Amino acid sequence: MQFKKIINELWLFGLKQAYASIFGGFLLFTMIVTSYWYPLENLHRYDFIFISAIVFQVLLLITKLETLRESLVIIVFHIVATVMEVFKTSDAIQSWSYPEEYLFGIGNVPLFTGFMYSAVGSYLARVWRIFELEYSHYPSKKATGILVTLIYVNFFSHHYIWDFRWFLLGLTIFLFYRIKIYFKIIKTHRHMPLLVGWFLVALFIWFAENIATFTNIWLYPHQSAEWQMVSLSKLSSWYLLMLISFVLVSLINSVKIRRVGHLKIN
Repeated sequence: MQFKKIINELWLFGLKQAYASIFGGFLLFTMIVTSYWYPLENLHRYDFIFISAIVFQVLLLITKLETLRESLVIIVFHIVATVMEVFKTSDAIQSWSYPEEYLFGIGNVPLFTGFMYSAVGSYLARVWRIFELEYSHYPSKKATGILVTLIYVNFFSHHYIWDFRWFLLGLTIFLFYRIKIYFKIIKTHRHMPLLVGWFLVALFIWFAENIATFTNIWLYPHQSAEWQMVSLSKLSSWYLLMLISFVLVSLINSVKIRRVGHLKIN
């Protein structure tokens, strides 16, 4: 009976995760399909993905599969990510590039790219709601706000001065190492270290990034001649970027602090 219960919980956990990833899954599916079959001659592929993402977002809101709060996270993160994209793909930096043509874009950045980052925010916002997340400690919003501001600034500044990402990762561990995240699958809350949960999300994003680059959505310099896997070092970037998204989500959701016998709302 215990074994059947575990299997049932794993199955429901997977279904809830799939539901939470619905926007990101749609984007990835669209990228894969259009890389192998795209018959529209009068509309660039990148523009098609951009329009499709908007239409899908509207459908999610109409069908109430997404809340207005979750859509707010998507909009905010879209703006934050697009600013970084414009900088990273500029002629002076060229951290990566978008090889196909487009009409909807800013500088060297097609506008659909912001939705790729927003998919992370959408996932975290949904997971927060679906799994009724609780935490066994949580630093102050001021501390987390300062941390993610430094992380965001470092994405720009490391091109001109020292790269502080390892210091920022160390600071992240210092602030969050005690925290366990509690998630409700059916009736009982299970838990894991929050840092481990973040790593698993970052790893999943890294796998998705490999698929996206394979479908020619964007390319890193080492992939220009022929496709190669994305470096594992990118995991640190996604980990930090995912943390920014997590903190943005925490600004619109109540952070439930789990205590012995009761919960405290932070």
